[in-house]
Amino acid sequence: MALISTVPPEKAEGIIKQGYDMFMERIGIIPRPLEMMSVSPALFELQLRRIEYFAKHPKLSFALLAHIRYLVAHNLGYSFCLDLNRHVLKKQGVEEADIRKMEADPSQSLLEENESAMLVFVVKAVKAPGTVSAEEIQRLKGMGWEDRDMVDALAQGVNMIDHAIMMQVFQMDQNCMVG
Repeated sequence: MALISTVPPEKAEGIIKQGYDMFMERIGIIPRPLEMMSVSPALFELQLRRIEYFAKHPKLSFALLAHIRYLVAHNLGYSFCLDLNRHVLKKQGVEEADIRKMEADPSQSLLEENESAMLVFVVKAVKAPGTVSAEEIQRLKGMGWEDRDMVDALAQGVNMIDHAIMMQVFQMDQNCMVG
């Protein structure tokens, strides 16, 4: 049982209801980390704006972002969102065997070369931040990525960490989905 009282979908109002409705419409579930944020409407709204920002990102594709979320959750042992992001990857046509290959070696993703390189960068940076080299950054720039893209992609991965910690602290259900 959770240590905090979140807003259940049937009692949601205002920005919380808008966010829940958006997720139910788009993917048919409400992610547990989003439900957790419902206890703070201001932070909930910031999270929705962050989600909308990434949904409209000019260079980071939905597929790349889903891969980032999945692999970071996998590498952190963040069971809360493995199922959700695996579901998203499968909806994109990624087979279970491909997911297993990518878990062992992120460069084995089915993404385009430049997106695969960004995925590898983010996974490495989250696992071992001090090991990223100037050469790796230059390689990404040589593939057309800008500083903003690298910061944004890494922010997507790092965002998984704060939710993982908060979900554990407040003893939220291990299931990433509500509804």
